[in-house]
Amino acid sequence: MDARDTEKQNLTISLDRQTIRKAKIVAARRSTSISGLVASQIEVLVGEEEAYERAERQALALLDEGFHLGGLELISRDALHER
Repeated sequence: MDARDTEKQNLTISLDRQTIRKAKIVAARRSTSISGLVASQIEVLVGEEEAYERAERQALALLDEGFHLGGLELISRDALHER
C-alpha cells in the first residue's frame, strides 16, 4: 500500500433537505460531522463486502475439497453386481 492509498479525497453527494437535517442530528449525537458519519458508514459497508467475498471464496474452496461425512467406502456398481 503506497501513500496514495491512504490520502483522503473529497466526495460530493446530494441529499434532500430533510435527510440533511436529520443527518445533522444523528451526527451531533455521535459527536461527529455528516462527512464523518458518511465516511464511517461507507467504510463499514466496504469492510462487510470484503468479508463476505472472503467467506464466499473460503466456502467455495471447501465445497471443491468435499467433506468426509463418515460412513463406509463406496463400492463400485460393478463390484456389487459381480457373481
